[in-house]
Amino acid sequence: MSSAKTSVRVGLIGYGFAGRTFHAPVIRCVPGLELTAIGSSRVDEIRQLFPHVRIIAPDAVPTDPDIDLVVVATPNGSHYPLAAAALRAGKDVVMDKPFTVTLEEARSLIQIAKEHKRMLAVFHNRRWESEIRATKEIIDSGVLGKIKHYECHLDRFRPNVRKRWREEPGPGAGLWFDLGPHLIDQAVYLFGIPNTVIGNFGNLREGAITDDWAHVQLNYDGLRVILQASLLVAGGSPRTMIHGTEASWIKTSGDVQEAQLISGMLPIDPGYGIDPVPGILIKGDAGVVLSGGVSHAAERIETPTPAGNQMGYYVGIRDAILHGAPPPVPLKDALANMAILTASFESYETGRALTVPLTAEERALWP
Repeated sequence: MSSAKTSVRVGLIGYGFAGRTFHAPVIRCVPGLELTAIGSSRVDEIRQLFPHVRIIAPDAVPTDPDIDLVVVATPNGSHYPLAAAALRAGKDVVMDKPFTVTLEEARSLIQIAKEHKRMLAVFHNRRWESEIRATKEIIDSGVLGKIKHYECHLDRFRPNVRKRWREEPGPGAGLWFDLGPHLIDQAVYLFGIPNTVIGNFGNLREGAITDDWAHVQLNYDGLRVILQASLLVAGGSPRTMIHGTEASWIKTSGDVQEAQLISGMLPIDPGYGIDPVPGILIKGDAGVVLSGGVSHAAERIETPTPAGNQMGYYVGIRDAILHGAPPPVPLKDALANMAILTASFESYETGRALTVPLTAEERALWP
């Protein structure tokens, strides 16, 4: 795009949960991004909130001459063909997670983007959530010492199997394809690429035909990372736990932005993204120490949680297109995410810990 331009015309494909909840309301709040068209059949619903936006067929968005940036927020199996068409038509592209449904599709899109000199980015929005910001702050502070164990849960209670594409067999279906990219991105963002991956999955609900329980272990030198997701956890569970050589830290609840966006709150609202739940830092003598017959509880300190705002992602996209800034999530991170996702499924199928299937050239992008 010419540097003389001051705005980016955005075409959003898909107005399901992701498009309606995350992409459309955030895009509309970022100066310099203009939501021009939405590819969807939900005409009446869209008209109520976006009366001036053109509503067109989803497959018409990638080649529309009045669109600069195509955002793909459709069922996972359609990500690759829609993104490929948009890149070949000279559009920049943002993909909702997961990047694609296979590692080879991800590599192919990266190559197409290079050939056509277009920006390609994946919407790993949790980096702009309060929980992840707090996690990175506490790790970077050094107060925990050397990190030895990181664990994060995305647990829900949905005991009844529903008739929807995510819960029916097919490319990109199942709980781990839904929530796994979020959890994996956190690990890549915080710790880089693991040495090996161990995956374990289950269909635990009555009538489930896709995975609804996932437990994935990432092994690093001197560090173990546990990523857990389930649809059978009533009341929720602690979201994040970090254990180091000097202290531990726990965050009991997650970010508030999804609930706020569902309620209709916009990211420009003064109360948006404010997380009232602090983290808990547990210093030194974790547990109970007996000294002279007297028990001493470990010191517990509340740590404030920084506010989150996913507008930061789309501000980064705007600046990448208009000003040549790096995309807000490096493409190497998105590719590593797909490689770890692939390894986790193959690990479960083979019963072995597997290395991350990146080429020597892809690994060279990492320090």
